[in-house]
Amino acid sequence: MVKPGSKLRKPWLLIPVQIAHAIGPMALKLSGLFKKPATYQWKPLQWKGLFFENPLGVAGGFDKNADLASSLWKYGPGFIEVGTVTPMPQQQNPGVVVGRCQKHQALWNCLGFPNKGLEDFQKQLQSFKRPYKTPLFINVGKNRNTSEAEAHKDYIKCIKTLEPFADVFVINISSPNTKGLRKLLEPKNLSSFLNKVLTSKKPTLLKLSPDMTNEDILSVISTSHEAGVDGWILTNTTTQRLPSMSFPTDRGGVSGAPLQQRSIECLKLVSKELEAKSINKLLISVGGVSSHKDIEERLNSGAQLVQAYSSLIFDGLGFFKKMHQEFTQQN
Repeated sequence: MVKPGSKLRKPWLLIPVQIAHAIGPMALKLSGLFKKPATYQWKPLQWKGLFFENPLGVAGGFDKNADLASSLWKYGPGFIEVGTVTPMPQQQNPGVVVGRCQKHQALWNCLGFPNKGLEDFQKQLQSFKRPYKTPLFINVGKNRNTSEAEAHKDYIKCIKTLEPFADVFVINISSPNTKGLRKLLEPKNLSSFLNKVLTSKKPTLLKLSPDMTNEDILSVISTSHEAGVDGWILTNTTTQRLPSMSFPTDRGGVSGAPLQQRSIECLKLVSKELEAKSINKLLISVGGVSSHKDIEERLNSGAQLVQAYSSLIFDGLGFFKKMHQEFTQQN
C-alpha cells in the first residue's frame, strides 16, 4: 500500500538530490508553459501599498536568478522572493553542496549565492509584465571575494540597479554559506553597514540568522529598527544538526522541519519585543512550514506573512493549492 506523501506519490524524490537540483529549474520552466494560472485568496494582506492575495510566499534561494518567477506565479503563491543576487556572476561553492533527508524532512545546502550576476538578473526582471501578479521581493547579497569592509558597496550596487523592479528588498547577511558574511550582523558592524545600504525608497527587510543567541537577536532588532529597516524575515538556515543527520557538520545550513522549533522561537521572541515597544513593522516567518496549522501558528504568533522552501521540494508546487484548500475547508 502506498502511503500519502511517500516517494512513490512524489517521484521527484527518487531522483538523487544533486541531479534534482540541476534539472529542477528546467522542469519547472517546462511545466509553467502548460500550467493554467491559479490565484488563491485567503487571509489577504495589504502592506505599504502592496496587496497579498494570501500570506504564503516563496522563500529566497528557490529562484536564484529570477528566471522561474513566471512559472511560479502560475501556482498561486501570495508573493515571491527572488535571489540572492550579487553584482558579479559566481559559481556555487566547490564540492558537494546540496543534501536531502527524507526522514527528517530536511534540506542541507552550502551553495554560497550561486547566480548569473546583476546584469542577467536585471534583464530577467525587465522581461516581466507590470504590474506583477504578486509582490516581488529581491534578495541581495555580496560576492564571496568582496571583503566585509567593502560589502556595503555590493549591496548598494544591487539595490540601486534593481530599484525600478523591486516591490521589496531583502538584505541577506545571515547566510552561513559565504565566509565571514554573518560578521556583518555583529553589533560593532551592523549599524554602520545598514546606514550605508538603506538607500532605497522601496521597503527593505533584514533576514536574520537562527544561530544567534536571543540576546543578540534582540540587539539586531533594536539596531536595525533604529537604522530604518521596514521589517524582518525569521529565519535563514541553521548550522545546527540533529545527531542522526548525515549532513556535513563543518559547513552549510539546514532548512525544513529541524529548523521549525527555532524559527518559531525567534518569531515569538521578536514579536513580543516589538509589541512591548509598540513597533509596527513587518514580520515574515520561514523555516519548517509544512501545513496549514504551521501557517496559522506563525500568523497567530506575530507574523504577517509566511514563506516556504523545503515544503516546495518535499510536497511540490501543489503546496500552494493544498494550503488554500485546507484553509477554505476549515473556514
